[in-house]
Amino acid sequence: MDVGKITGTKFAGGSSWSSAYIYNTSSGRQLFVKTAMGRDPEAMFRGEAEGLRAMHATQTIRVPEVFHYGALPSPPGGGALRGGGSFIVMEYLDLRGRCDQAELGRQLARMHLAEPQHERSSQFGFVCDNTIGGTPQPNPWTDDWVDFFREHRLRHQLKLAGNHRLNQLAEPLLKPGALESFFEGITVRPSVLHGDLWSGNIAAVEGQPAIFDPATYYGHHEAEWGMSWCAGFGGAFWAAYHELVPREPGFEARSDLYELYHKLNHYNLFGSGYLGDCERLLSRLVKRLK
Repeated sequence: MDVGKITGTKFAGGSSWSSAYIYNTSSGRQLFVKTAMGRDPEAMFRGEAEGLRAMHATQTIRVPEVFHYGALPSPPGGGALRGGGSFIVMEYLDLRGRCDQAELGRQLARMHLAEPQHERSSQFGFVCDNTIGGTPQPNPWTDDWVDFFREHRLRHQLKLAGNHRLNQLAEPLLKPGALESFFEGITVRPSVLHGDLWSGNIAAVEGQPAIFDPATYYGHHEAEWGMSWCAGFGGAFWAAYHELVPREPGFEARSDLYELYHKLNHYNLFGSGYLGDCERLLSRLVKRLK
C-alpha cells in the first residue's frame, strides 16, 4: 500500500488499553492507527485484524479495511515501557452519527447468514484468541456450541472473577446437560459475530451502517445481542433483523445467557458495580433450568 509520506497526525482518543490516531498522507488518504504500549501484537491486534477481515469477507456491512499490524520498537532506555507495544493500521472511516436502524438490522442479518469463509466452517471459535475490551477471550475450535459457550465464555469469565458467590450461583448452570436445555428444539450454526456490539462500536459512514472495534468469533447469531442493553436497538432494528433471521423459541431465556457473559466481563473490567447484575442473571437462569 503506497500512500506517500505522512504529513500530519491527530490524536483520536483512547481507552485504558489503547490509543488511536488519524494519520494524514501526501496522497490525501487518511489512515486510522491504534497503539497499545506493553502489549504483544499477537495478543492485542491480531484478533482485531482477523475479526475485521472475517466480517469484511461476508460483503455485507461496512467495516474498516485492515492494512497491517505489528510490534512497536522498545523505546530507548527501556524503563516502564521497555516491553514496547503493538499497533494496527486500517482505513480511516469518517464516522458521522447514528445510522438507519432498519438498514443496520438488515445488514447484520445478512452478515450472520453468510457462510463462514474458512476451512473449519462447521465449528465454533476463531482463527486466534482475541480480547473483549481488555479481557483475554479464548476461541479454540469446538464442534459443539454449548460446550464452547460453557467452557470458553462463562467458565472462563467466572475463573477470572474468582468470586465465591458467583461460582456458587453458577454451579447448577455449568453442570453437564444444564445449558443444553436452553437450546432444545433449535439448531445452532456458526455465524461470524462482531462480538462486542454496543452503541460505541456502531456509526454511519456516508449514510450507511458501519461497525468496528470487534471481538469476533464464529458463534450462535443470538450471542451478538449480549450487549444490546447498551446498544440502543429499537423496534425498526428488530423488525428488519427478524424479517431475515426469524426469532426462535427460547430467545428470551438465551438473551439472559448471552447478557451474562458480557456482564461478567464488565465485572472483571470495571468492578463491583456489575456484581448485582451478574447475580440476578445467574439466579434467573438457574430458576429456568428444567
